Amino acid sequence: MPLGSLRVFVAVAHHLSFTRAADALGVSASAASLQIRSLEEYLRRPLFRRSGHQVNLTTEGEQLLPRVRKALADLEHAIDDTREDRTGGALRITTLNSFLQQWLLPRLQRFHMRHPAIDLHVHTSAAAVDFVREELHAGIRVGLGDWPNLHVEKLLDEWLVPVCSPDLLKKHGPVHDMNDLKRYRLLHSTTEPWTGWMLGGLDDEDERSAVTGLRFDDSVAVVRSAANGLGLALARWSLVSSEIAAGTLVQASPTPVKFRRSYWFVCPPRSLQRDTVAQFREWLFAEAREFCDPPGVGQAG
Repeated sequence: MPLGSLRVFVAVAHHLSFTRAADALGVSASAASLQIRSLEEYLRRPLFRRSGHQVNLTTEGEQLLPRVRKALADLEHAIDDTREDRTGGALRITTLNSFLQQWLLPRLQRFHMRHPAIDLHVHTSAAAVDFVREELHAGIRVGLGDWPNLHVEKLLDEWLVPVCSPDLLKKHGPVHDMNDLKRYRLLHSTTEPWTGWMLGGLDDEDERSAVTGLRFDDSVAVVRSAANGLGLALARWSLVSSEIAAGTLVQASPTPVKFRRSYWFVCPPRSLQRDTVAQFREWLFAEAREFCDPPGVGQAG
C-alpha cells in the first residue's frame, strides 16, 4: 500500500489544491500529484475531480477521507507511545533560524529561570517537518496557518519595516513611496523582497527582478548588513525590534506594512498533553503578549 500517498491525500483534501497542499508538506506540486495518481491507481478509484485549477473530492474520496484521517492519527499515537522512553525528558522545539537568533534567544533565559528542570533542544529549519519522524514536540513557523492535522495557534502578527543605520537615514531621509527608495541602495531577502512593501504586504514574483540591490537568502544577514550601513533593508519587525531599541537601526518609514504571513505555534494535538509542551506554550504566548507592534501601525490601518 502506498502509505506515503495517504498523507498527501489528506493534505490535498484539506486544501482542495495540489499547490497549497504541496507547500504545506514541503514538496513540489508535481510530486504531490504523482502521489495521488499512485494512490488512485492502487485503489482503482478516482479520489478527486480536476477541472482546471479547481479540485474537489469524488464520492469515493469523501467516504475515504475520515477513515484515513483517523488511521493516520492512530498510527502517530502508536509511534509516539513507542518512542516516549527513547526521547526521555527533553523538549524538542523547531523554529526558523532567524526567529531564534533575533527574537527567541534574548528571551530564553527567562524560560530557563521559570522552568530550570526542562531540557530544551531547539531545531532550526524553514521547511515543513514530520513531527513523528523527526522526534519533535512543537514548532514555530511563518505562514498562513493552514497546516492540516496539527494544532495551530497564531502567535504573532508580522510587519514589514524599512530599516537602516541612523547615519544613513540622516543622509538620505525617510521613505514614503517608491520614489524615495531611489536614494538608497536596497538590501533584499528572498523571503521579504521589497515588492512586499511596494504592494502593501503582498508579493509578486514577476516584479522581483525589477528591483536592484544586494540580495541575500538569509534574513539575519540583511539585518546585519543594514546595521553596518550597507543600505536600506526591508525586514520583519520581529527581527529588528531589539536592534531599533538598541539604536543600531532606525525605522526609515513611518508606516509599516502588514505582512500576509504570521507566526504560528504548531504541534501534533497529542503533544499538548505533555507538561513540558504546555509549559513552553504558556511561556511563549506570555512573551508574545508583551511584544509590541512597530510604531506607526495605527496610522497604517
